[in-house]
Amino acid sequence: MTPVEVKLHQVSSVLELIYEDGTNFDLPAEYLRVFSPSAEVQGHSLDEAVLQHGKMMVKIANLKPQGHYAIRIEFSDGHNSGVFSWQYLYKLGKNQAAKWAEYLEKLEKAGKSREPQFIAVGR
Repeated sequence: MTPVEVKLHQVSSVLELIYEDGTNFDLPAEYLRVFSPSAEVQGHSLDEAVLQHGKMMVKIANLKPQGHYAIRIEFSDGHNSGVFSWQYLYKLGKNQAAKWAEYLEKLEKAGKSREPQFIAVGR
């Protein structure tokens, strides 16, 4: 499903997708970042997927069209290798609640947090 309208809300860093049938999804930057389709996040198999954490404050820095089939999302943490097909974004929207709950459960089991971790640098 290809959206008829794509809106990036800069302040909230939410990607809004609107479809011809009236369906719309509001996909927060953090959600998109932790479910990036890039090999860096997903790996090349299910066993290689890397649990993303500390992404609560990430923002969408830029959107770049990839032909008529996808967009590349550039995030404020420098991640920019995920090409989000329209089909993949639709699936993320449709399954948002379940995928987010699953993600939070994985974070908890791994002892990780959504909060960014900063390293103090000596003077």
